[in-house]
Amino acid sequence: MFKTIIIVLAVTLGALIVMATVDKITTDITKEDDKNVSLSLSKQSGVEITISGEVQIPGTYLVPLNSTLNDALNAAGGVKGNADPKAYNVSFVLDKDYAFYIAPLFDVEDVCNSEPISKACINSDDKTTIVARTSLSDAQAQSIVEYRQANGAFKRIEDIQLVSGIGKATWEKAKKYITLSK
Repeated sequence: MFKTIIIVLAVTLGALIVMATVDKITTDITKEDDKNVSLSLSKQSGVEITISGEVQIPGTYLVPLNSTLNDALNAAGGVKGNADPKAYNVSFVLDKDYAFYIAPLFDVEDVCNSEPISKACINSDDKTTIVARTSLSDAQAQSIVEYRQANGAFKRIEDIQLVSGIGKATWEKAKKYITLSK
């Protein structure tokens, strides 16, 4: 009886070692295949799109050149119910690598508030409204208005970082308080 138990344990242990080895080899092959797929797509004019905010699966996605933001959002599992549709343009054409922030409609940190976040439209609001609804200063709001007048409408909310005086830190503070349309 004791010999039988020892033999069963030895066979079981041997089987576990074999399965672990096969699993590791399969995982390594799969990882290598994923790299090859990504490399072949990038060689075929793919672009890397990083999506954060109100999406199901935030991350970086490789999509074909000239896809739309909608295609990239679909790759990310779609937007969440709290995504503000006025803060992004699903038909934006992806002609190079981009990063997108999908802004929230409601403040998730304030569970008692049932009103949407009060936002400024960077494509139509005046300086006073932009200052009142964001964390931007008078000078920064004025620069947004002047940039818009000189260059046309903003295509992405992230593009306010192209405005003189608005860097990464300012963008991080203002990003959930701005939209592209009213």
